[in-house]
Amino acid sequence: MKTKLTVVIFLLLVSALLYVKPAFTQNQDQNTADTEQTIRKLNRDYVDSFLRSDVKRYDELLADDFICTCPDGSLVDKPAFLKSAAEPSGMEYFGLEDVNIRIFGDVALVHARTPYTRKDGVSGAARYTDIYVKRNGRWQVVSAQITRITAAASHP
Repeated sequence: MKTKLTVVIFLLLVSALLYVKPAFTQNQDQNTADTEQTIRKLNRDYVDSFLRSDVKRYDELLADDFICTCPDGSLVDKPAFLKSAAEPSGMEYFGLEDVNIRIFGDVALVHARTPYTRKDGVSGAARYTDIYVKRNGRWQVVSAQITRITAAASHP
């Protein structure tokens, strides 16, 4: 009798786990999709802020401890970045390609390629990586790295 009861309890637990796990996985998938959409919008805001020299929006997007690694290897903190962002972008065209967003809980990585043409006619391309962190329910960029693509570099 005790063995039968143990088997019944075991089967009930296994059945419950089989039911709960797919529901949990679906919720996780939906949360990841929602987070990816949020980060995608924030990334677009980030790029638009550059093009419009929108220091106010940048100030909202960047964490106070934000650090940017510039193409020349120098590091710029948030105040210096905002000062630079106030200057006109000087872009005639600025594209956004190959956007790849990866979510790791409260951290999101954004990789993208940005072909551009400056108003002086010079064209080129760069890649960037932005790191977003969710703090106090709000996503902010804590780090950015910008790398110029040389003519010898290949496009995947």
